[in-house]
Order: sequence, then C-alpha cells, then structure tokens
Amino acid sequence: MDAPPHDAETGSDRPVYTVTRLNHEARGLLEASFPLLWVEGELSNVARPASGHLYFTLKDEQAQVRCAMFKGKNRLLRFRPADGMHVLVRAQISLYAPRGDFQLIVEHMEEAGEGALQRAFEALKRKLSAEGLFADERKRPIPALPRRVGVITSATGAAIRDVLTTLARRFPALPVVVYPVPVQGKAAAPAIVEALKTANRRAECDVLLLTRGGGSLEDLWSFNEPEVARAIRASELPVVVGVGHEVDFTIADLAADLRAPTPTAAAERVSPDREALQRQLRTDRDRLTRALERRLRDRAQGLDHLRRRLVHPGKRLRDLHERNHTARKQLARAFGLRQRERRRDLEALTARLHRAGPARRLPRDREHLNDLHERLVRAVTHTALPARRQRLQSLARELEAVSPLGTLARGYAVARKDGRILRRAEEAETGDAVNVQLAEGSLDCRVEQRRLAGGPDAEG
Repeated sequence: MDAPPHDAETGSDRPVYTVTRLNHEARGLLEASFPLLWVEGELSNVARPASGHLYFTLKDEQAQVRCAMFKGKNRLLRFRPADGMHVLVRAQISLYAPRGDFQLIVEHMEEAGEGALQRAFEALKRKLSAEGLFADERKRPIPALPRRVGVITSATGAAIRDVLTTLARRFPALPVVVYPVPVQGKAAAPAIVEALKTANRRAECDVLLLTRGGGSLEDLWSFNEPEVARAIRASELPVVVGVGHEVDFTIADLAADLRAPTPTAAAERVSPDREALQRQLRTDRDRLTRALERRLRDRAQGLDHLRRRLVHPGKRLRDLHERNHTARKQLARAFGLRQRERRRDLEALTARLHRAGPARRLPRDREHLNDLHERLVRAVTHTALPARRQRLQSLARELEAVSPLGTLARGYAVARKDGRILRRAEEAETGDAVNVQLAEGSLDCRVEQRRLAGGPDAEG
C-alpha cells in the first residue's frame, strides 16, 4: 500500500490515495460487503472472445451493469446466451481495478422463467429431503423376475409406446397392466396419486413404472408435486420412475425406489432380458450337463473299482494260500542264502585266524628268541661282563679304602649308645649300656668309668 504523502505547507500527513490503491480498496470493500446474490435482467452486448470467457451487460428499464463469466463457468450453461434474453444470474459484486469499472463476476446463469421453477424445485427438494423422503434405507428392492408389471402413464403418449415395445422385445411373456393418467397440467398430480393407490389396492403387479416423455421443467412439474413424492413412498409396491430425457430430474425420481433416465430405460430395469435369460439357461444347462456327466463318470469309475475289489472268499483264500506258499519259499531261499553267506564268512575268518594263529608264529618266535638269547650271552660273556667285573673290583677297592669295616679290621671299634655313635666321652654317663662294634661281632658293655679328653681327672 502506498504511504500518504507529506504536506510541506501545513506540516501534516494527508490521506491522499493513488488511483490503484483507491480501486483495489474499493474492490475489497465491495467483495467483502456483498455475498453471492441473484440478479435478474436482460442480456445485451454479449461477447465471447477467443479466450473462452463471456462478457455481457445485464440491464433493466432504468440501469445496467457490466458482467463477466469466465470459461470454467460458462462451459456448464445449458443454453447459448444471446442479446435480448431475459436471464437470472448468481454473481459476486466486484470492481475491475485497471479501469475502475463496477461489474458482476457471474458464477451461474439460467433463463429467468425456468429459473423461478428451478428455485422452487430446489426448495421443495430440501424440504422433502429433511423429511427423510429420499433416504436410501426406505428404498424397496426391485424384483428380478416380476410376474406382472404396472405402468402409470398417459395412454396416448410416446412413453407408453416405448415401454410396451421394450417389454415385448425383452420378455414377451411378461403381463402388463396400464393405469392411464394425464402427465401434464393441474389434473396430473392428483391422477398419479390415485393411480398409485389403485395399483396398491388391487395388488395385481409386482412393480410399478411411473413414466412420461421429455419436456421443459414446467411440463414435468406434475412429477415435482410433494403429494406425488409422498404417494410413491407410501406405496407398498416398489416404484421405478423414468421421466423425460436423461438430463431431466424430478422430485419423483428422488422419491422412487429406482430412477431410470428414460421410459425405455425404466422398462429395461424392471423386465428380464429374454435373450440374456436364454443364454444363462443354456449356460446353466451346459454346466449342469457337464457336472452330471462328470459325476456319472466318477461314479462309474468308483463302481468298476469296487467291482474289481469284490472277490469270492474261496478265491481270496486260494490267493492268500498262494501268497503264503510263495512267501515261505522266498523266506527259505533267503534263509539258505543268508546261511551260505554266513558260512563263507566263517570260513574266511577261520582261514585268517589260522594264518595269524600262535601255532604258526611260535616256531618263528622261538627261533628269534634263541637268536636273541645267543646274542645276549655273547654280549654279556665276551664284552660287558669282564668290563663290569673289572669296574666292580675297582669300586670295591675304593669302597674298602673308605669303609668303616676296614678301619675295624685294623683293630678299631665303634661305640653306640641307643643306636647313636659315640664320638666323645661326655656323650655317655657312668653305668650307661654301650654297644661296641668290632670288625667281627660286637660287645654289649657298661660304662664303669669316664676319662674326659680335656683333663687328667677321671670320673668313676
């Protein structure tokens, strides 16, 4: 947003707008102040440039306003706007900022006469929907194979011809009951209500068709009357409605148990297709035939199998006897074969034992032992024994040189007290028993007197 300029003369900031700012703020105020609204008027200056948008002027006797309807919206129009047409538009008030033009941005357009009826239709639809008249849970199922069809329509219109032709083509054997009624004008709605009541009272049909040919919204208005919708919902018989062309939609369509886009389509919805049924019957017959043939073939095979298994007891006993005899022969052959194999194994093991037995090895081992004995004797006698004798003699001389026995042999003796050798006189007391070891033998003595080595005096 542009900042307000500073006035040098007065020294204050004045709220001066640029044209761009003025137009943008004016557009914002217009769009925020007015919601979508309905405007009625006459078309003029209708233009459709290459962009696909639609530009026109909407006017009445005293004023006019410029309008724009963009490409995405005008593609949905059910008529082609032209100068002089009286229309009703739903639009948003706006302003085209680059030129400052006040304008309407049109969202929807319809011809003015039809528009009033359309608004009445929408209001009635909302009211009846709030009553639950169109609820899916209240819809009755349509029978797949009705015994008789009731048709509520004009007896002279194109709709009855289309319905009867379609029913005769699809399923000629299906009976039809026609309840003739006017389908346009003030008398149409009460007549339709009465026909619905009559069909339910007679209960001679399984399903009802309520139909008529195409026309304007005003022509079809009898099917928008609330008493017709309530009579459809009050019917105990399911009701299929096929009114006008595919684009036509009425309150009766919403209240019906099933809506068909045309009378012909309604007849197709309630009648079975003879050709399709015949194809289905042929298919089912072929499938059943194949199933029966397969079942019979399986049963025949089972019977043959059981017949082959069914044997006379005598033959059964003979077969068992033969099998027993054959088994015994096979067992005897197998036992003999096994016995021969064991005998061959025993002979082989005996031969191996004989070859490896001590009787065959003993002379060879004895000869080897004699040879070893002779070698040992020679080694001991001629080599080891003289050397060992000489060594023993040398060691004996050395041992004798240091042996106590040699000392004893030279006249010495070894005195012991309680097995302990006495080396000094102090180790024995007078009266002690002493053993004296001589070179040959020993003496048990008692100490009569001690002579100590350190002095002349003796103890005694």
